[in-house]
Amino acid sequence: MECRPNCGACCIAPSITSTIPEMEKGKPAGVRCIQLDENNMCKIFKNPKRPKVCCELSPCKDMCGRSREEAIKYLTELEKETSPNN
Repeated sequence: MECRPNCGACCIAPSITSTIPEMEKGKPAGVRCIQLDENNMCKIFKNPKRPKVCCELSPCKDMCGRSREEAIKYLTELEKETSPNN
């Protein structure tokens, strides 16, 4: 499966604790990654500075659902379920 055009859900919904270029402390859940372009595509997709967690994340039917909204909902719920503060 390939990324849905103009989605970016995986770069918005989950928190990322590792360094992202221009976001040295990572990003909290629900915050748009600064590396998303105007089409919600990763500007550093092939850059070696891209976080390992991002490199290991691949689109799949369960995560991406049938729409961007479903993907955001799924990833937000997953974030809540796996949060150490939960």
